Amino acid sequence: MRYLFEAFAFDTDRRELHRGTDVVSIAPQVFDLLDYLIRNRERVVSKDDLISAIWNGRIVSDAALTTRLNIARSAIGDTGHEQRLIKTLPRKGFRFVGPVLEAQDPAGGVVADNPVEPSKVALTLPDKPSIAVLAFQNMSGDPDQEYFADGMAEDILTGLSRHRWLFVIARNSSFTYKGRAVDVRQVGRELGVRYVLEGSIRRFSTRVRFTAQLVDTATGNHVWGEKYDGKAEDLFDLQDRITEAVVGILEPTIQLAEIERTRRKRPENLGAYDYYLRAQALTDAFTRNSVQAMLNNCLQAITLDPTFAPAYALAARAYIQRHTQGWVVDEPREHAEVLDLVERGLRADRLDPLMLGTAGHCFAWFAHDLAKGIAYIDEALSVNPNHAHAYLQSGVVRTRAGDTEVAIKHLNHARRLSPRDSRGYAIFQALALAHQLGGNLEMASDWAHRAVQHNPNYLPGWVVLASSAASIGRDAEAKAAAQTLLGLDPQFSIRRLIRRYPIAMRDKFEPYYEGLRRAGVPD
Repeated sequence: MRYLFEAFAFDTDRRELHRGTDVVSIAPQVFDLLDYLIRNRERVVSKDDLISAIWNGRIVSDAALTTRLNIARSAIGDTGHEQRLIKTLPRKGFRFVGPVLEAQDPAGGVVADNPVEPSKVALTLPDKPSIAVLAFQNMSGDPDQEYFADGMAEDILTGLSRHRWLFVIARNSSFTYKGRAVDVRQVGRELGVRYVLEGSIRRFSTRVRFTAQLVDTATGNHVWGEKYDGKAEDLFDLQDRITEAVVGILEPTIQLAEIERTRRKRPENLGAYDYYLRAQALTDAFTRNSVQAMLNNCLQAITLDPTFAPAYALAARAYIQRHTQGWVVDEPREHAEVLDLVERGLRADRLDPLMLGTAGHCFAWFAHDLAKGIAYIDEALSVNPNHAHAYLQSGVVRTRAGDTEVAIKHLNHARRLSPRDSRGYAIFQALALAHQLGGNLEMASDWAHRAVQHNPNYLPGWVVLASSAASIGRDAEAKAAAQTLLGLDPQFSIRRLIRRYPIAMRDKFEPYYEGLRRAGVPD
């Protein structure tokens, strides 16, 4: 049997690992380890499973097993950080997660001396969004600019690989198409990916223009495209800025495309990721029914795959929405439920930035531990410095901790990373509150207006609009905002607001509460 994945062919009969026409040197024990993981790729195999199969049950140290796994990853171009092909599931085991095609040997058991490169065979798609970043074209006519084009593609690829919900093809596979005219649909088949990012760079006079397109490999249609211009004075600074912008916009773009794809699926064909996407599509509706449906879909995803951390994070977000909208019925029970979800999500994947950031948000809101919340959010940002939602969460929690200067900086960075974010209303509301606490009342009112215009069902937007408008003497506007927020939550009061959210410095929030009193919000 030959197993084909990425640029590799794994031949169990000849006990050889090929990359293209080259044989990769690999120790027998490491070969057996890869063989076992690939054959059992539909499940998580435990440490005991591996020891029984590879070492015949002999006592083996964790260090020895880790060493063999690292060697196996290295042989197939993977790393312990990326875990693109071999994934470690803490306290559970290991799984080969790369898309694999099984190929029988030719009749008679004779294998050609030059095996067929797996890139010529259509690979099955993985069970999460998959993307290949092709080498960008240097349109400058200057060979010396080749390094800049390659560096740009590599940086974007690295930025995307930090999003653990994405399956990102390694550079050594996607760059094999460099300098060739290829159909992206062919690339999709050969690399087993749903999306391809291609681009070009042109330098003229003192400026550089970068063009990028995201293409659906099933149809060949463009999902997204953009041009970026900048001065060529500092190429590396320009490279960093473009990389940040492209990575930031690709995350929501790909998720929207995946949500649309999942909507067309029949319910009986849904997997864990599909249920997660259905929940994702409901996140901005802010109605009781949408929040309940969002939670139900997440719980279905968790049932199908208890190791899928983003589903825990999104389920926790459903509880956050209930909390902010005033829909909590049994506060102690729901707080315990959401904190349990967070702990289970962290056990499932301690490196998922969405899970880490959401854990921080929940520890701040539901355990009233702002310091712990900020620590987890900062960890999310260290794992993925391009994670727009973690910057939003940082701004929200840091505002409550009284650090409005850093909060505003992080919220503006979230806007820069994801300028078309569907969660714009949350960013705008958080900016309004941070500016109001910082004493910039006019700017606070402006951001509050943007928040309620972006999502009129989002109650916190009306709260900060009522307070900021009253604080600058716009009494009629403040009273109208107060009436709207009381329509969304008839039980809303300043006392409930104080109890609902933790704050580090009460005196800093007193003018905010006074603005609500002037607007007519009950004490």
